[in-house]
Amino acid sequence: MRPSSRQKREAALRAAERQFLATGYESVTMDSIAAESEVAKQTLYSYFGSKRELFLDLVSARTMAATASVLVDAPRIDSDSDPRTVLHDVLCAQLKTVLSPTLLGLRRLVIGEVPRSPELAAALYEHGPTKAIAKLAVILRTFAELGVLPVTDAERAATQLNWLVMGEPINRAMHLGDEAARMGDEEISEHVWVALSTFLDGVGK
Repeated sequence: MRPSSRQKREAALRAAERQFLATGYESVTMDSIAAESEVAKQTLYSYFGSKRELFLDLVSARTMAATASVLVDAPRIDSDSDPRTVLHDVLCAQLKTVLSPTLLGLRRLVIGEVPRSPELAAALYEHGPTKAIAKLAVILRTFAELGVLPVTDAERAATQLNWLVMGEPINRAMHLGDEAARMGDEEISEHVWVALSTFLDGVGK
């Protein structure tokens, strides 16, 4: 794709993101996206095919970008590593990303579209929670292999740990709005420490 084409495509995604988050999925049209992004309607359809495909592309792109910002290579772990500290740092970064206004807004839109377009929720889940849980599983498995954590099923343990941390803040955001879910760095850190203590007590560490 030529640089100009990439720029046009990203301009269309930015315009679509702003409009979807501001007014909801149904009220946005390909005409309004074309007008704001200054991308010809014909060109827009050549990139995405339909509004629903554009929305799916937007959800996938933004979720993957957010995930990539925190899911770097797993931290170096050896027998001297403290599992609490390693997991705390990873989970704080993940929670901070999940609570960004853009991702919360897209999550609300996707939930509203699930009956009509379940593939949207599948894309969000695949590029978000699934990858986050996989990273946690790698960390837990490594500590288990070192004899530091008594974890026998890393994937299940990672899933439980992920939602122990993410569940309450995300539910608060979905029900009460972004302001209710706003958490500063210290509050995020404290929340993660409490969740980690509960989890590690449960696995016998």
